[in-house]
Amino acid sequence: MSSLTIKNIPADLCRRLKRVAAEHRRSVNSEVIETLSRTLTAGSVSADEFLAKARQLRRRLHVTAPGPDTIARMRAEGRA
Repeated sequence: MSSLTIKNIPADLCRRLKRVAAEHRRSVNSEVIETLSRTLTAGSVSADEFLAKARQLRRRLHVTAPGPDTIARMRAEGRA
């Protein structure tokens, strides 16, 4: 395992980190690792995966994507 030292953490940020760690019943170190992991992996979804999830959600919610005529009308109305 690697080690990392973080210097000059603002006091307010440190207090919030300690509070969140306590709420999650983790050590500050474990909370930092979890937060970094969650943050750094959050944006790693490919465009294809994102679109597949969006289409699945639309189907589940019975929402249809607007067609070209609807989009043109919305643009004309200043909505897009």
